[in-house]
Amino acid sequence: MLDALKNPTKILRFANSKGVDDRNDLESLPVRTSGSFQPCYGFIKLDPCAWDKNCCLKLLTSLKMGSRRKSLNSSKASLPFKSSNRLKRQELHVNRKRALETTRRDERFKRKREEDKDPELRRVRLARNIPQTIERKRVWDDTNDDTLGACVDVEQLKRNRIEVTESIQQDEPPDKENESCDLDSMLDSESEDEDSEKKIRAHSPAPSNTPSTTTTNLDYTPSSLALKFPNLFTDTPPPSPKILVTTSLNSNLHHQADLLCTFFPNSRYIRRSSHRYGYKFSLREIAKFAAQHEYTSIILLKEDQKKPTGLTIVHLPSGPTFHFSVANWVEGKKLPGHGNPTNHYPELILNNFRTPLGLLTARIFLTLFPPQPEFQGRQVVTLHNQRDYIFVRRHRYVFREKRETEKSIIGPDGKAMKGVEDIRAGLQELGPRFTLKLRRVDKGIGRAGSEGIDAVQWQWKAGMEKTRTKFNL
Repeated sequence: MLDALKNPTKILRFANSKGVDDRNDLESLPVRTSGSFQPCYGFIKLDPCAWDKNCCLKLLTSLKMGSRRKSLNSSKASLPFKSSNRLKRQELHVNRKRALETTRRDERFKRKREEDKDPELRRVRLARNIPQTIERKRVWDDTNDDTLGACVDVEQLKRNRIEVTESIQQDEPPDKENESCDLDSMLDSESEDEDSEKKIRAHSPAPSNTPSTTTTNLDYTPSSLALKFPNLFTDTPPPSPKILVTTSLNSNLHHQADLLCTFFPNSRYIRRSSHRYGYKFSLREIAKFAAQHEYTSIILLKEDQKKPTGLTIVHLPSGPTFHFSVANWVEGKKLPGHGNPTNHYPELILNNFRTPLGLLTARIFLTLFPPQPEFQGRQVVTLHNQRDYIFVRRHRYVFREKRETEKSIIGPDGKAMKGVEDIRAGLQELGPRFTLKLRRVDKGIGRAGSEGIDAVQWQWKAGMEKTRTKFNL
């Protein structure tokens, strides 16, 4: 066997001893595999002098007529066949992984040396290697309808309408009055034109930094939402929020309700009933009482097995009502490295609310926080929408100098922001943290307090999540 591996001529003699006259007959040589016969290919087109040890071993294995097992070629093994020995397979697998890791490491260090010499290569590579996440694959409805429930990007829809309006105005013929004005303006001197250009440049605002791609802009709110919910979308500035916090019937979430009072400014917790056998006030009765005492919103915390499972927000005096499910409730004292909140009004960050329903949801959260935050408290509340899940977090921030091991702040374009190269922001979570998911939007105060055909403005259904790249918020 070993002599045959060293001398390809002996392989042909070995084949002749098996009844093979020439090389063309090797194609018809059968190989027994689990009771069936298959022809042997892959060794005939090579020059016998160019055969290596692996090719010879393949041929010798295929010529063993008494073998019941076919040699399995494996691209993942260091040898071109798969051994039947478990320890040998394990050794081959470890060697293959070690060789693969060594190759990748050498390529990585080689690429790093080349990019250090030419930084443009790194920029091109990072611009090309963009991960394909579900958010990047998000699909929208092919419609220009901006009503509630339509999965359209409101900002992009408004831009398209502005472009269409501008193109129509450009196609219109100029009026005679405009032509006469143009003739008069042509008689002006060039010095006046230069002075006007200087004035325009002086009064033009400086270009601002590129805003974050996830920041919610409520200026793009469709007019249909303002007509449908006039209590939420008003031209007058909203009043300072005053919130009544309560729970469901016979609830045990008194401690969690007190935490919500520290989370929402100007809020007060009132128990649903004086005792277990007392009178059970309905949500409409509570809303009537709260409206008479100048409350602006009601937050009702629902319970299941002594855990928060739902959150209902009622905008007073006449609605609408938003129903959310609550998941992953974690108190602040259970967070590692947590801090203690203060009574300062926090800043509010609303991220990634892009559809009409998303803007409506962002608007109801906007009414729960004072419009003028107290910056000396350095507290910020973040409501980040991702895949229709709203992640609620509260932090305290501090600006400090950047350490040598830290990177600079990167903007939305992937480049370091100018002016803050040596500044970093430290965060300390205050809690509580939880996750919300919108389930239903009622026109009035709850389902019972809503009347008419459009009593339920929107409701979540299981079929909405059939397409994983389509979202409602």
